Amino acid sequence: MELRDFSSRVSELISRVSGGVATVFTLVPSMDLFFRYREVRGAGSGFFIEPGLMVTNAHVVMSASEVVALVPKHGRERARVLVADPYRDLALLRVGVSDVETLPLGDSDRLKVGDLVFAIGSPLGLPGPSVTMGVVSALGRTISGENIVLEDLIQTDAAINPGNSGGPLVNVDGEAVGVATAIIPYAQGIGFAIPINTVKRFVQMIKEYGAVIRAWLGVYVSPLTEEAIKLYDLPISEGVVVINVVPGSPAEKHDLAVGDIIVEANGKPLRKVSDLRAAVEESLESECVNLKIVRGRRILSKCIPPVVERLY
Repeated sequence: MELRDFSSRVSELISRVSGGVATVFTLVPSMDLFFRYREVRGAGSGFFIEPGLMVTNAHVVMSASEVVALVPKHGRERARVLVADPYRDLALLRVGVSDVETLPLGDSDRLKVGDLVFAIGSPLGLPGPSVTMGVVSALGRTISGENIVLEDLIQTDAAINPGNSGGPLVNVDGEAVGVATAIIPYAQGIGFAIPINTVKRFVQMIKEYGAVIRAWLGVYVSPLTEEAIKLYDLPISEGVVVINVVPGSPAEKHDLAVGDIIVEANGKPLRKVSDLRAAVEESLESECVNLKIVRGRRILSKCIPPVVERLY
């Protein structure tokens, strides 16, 4: 394919999906140094997954007294925050438009390092759409930001700046495969996105339970790499490694330790961070999550009851 043909196809793809991407403006009540009331203006991005239903980042709309979406072909529309989950950094907005384009949702589990992706949004609050192009640089990243830890992120070299938060990461088929997040302040030259499959589970949870449910064991994990398997001569081929245990959590009470490798949850093999999260969320009505753990040369079995919190 000639470069001119490739450029034309990319332009057509972006034109096709941009109609479902909006700029999100917020007003957040605040106090200045002299305890005087003021409103801080903020901006981000969002995209429609159903008519009138938009997804964005929680940090874009948290504590906002007013949210307005600049919707293509419609202009400014008031938006209502249905739910905002700071632990997943996801939020759903209801916007009073039904004849709006929606983005098809892809399968983020099928992403591979090197896949071409596009970040679409409104960087620095400039009305979009603005587009950057890059590749999937890594998968399964666990990143710590200010008062937040996000797991299973997509890493990309497509530029993601403040204002891009909440916009879609799109593959070459025009499908949303992630939600861009600019919550990591020290990231330079790299961007991160929340996998779209996490968004699908989030939306399904809201529809099923009518609220945000957080089920957790108290561990942060990272995917086990082939290099680590070879380096430490491990007797396994896949799993997730415990990189942190939350003090006072069920995981600590059941003696999980940093360096433990969890290879199964409820009888299902674990390959990615999202596999463990899904197993825990599927155990909402169970007494515990059955884990198979490799510690050194020993194989352990533990049944750990998750903490279940109804957030919103």
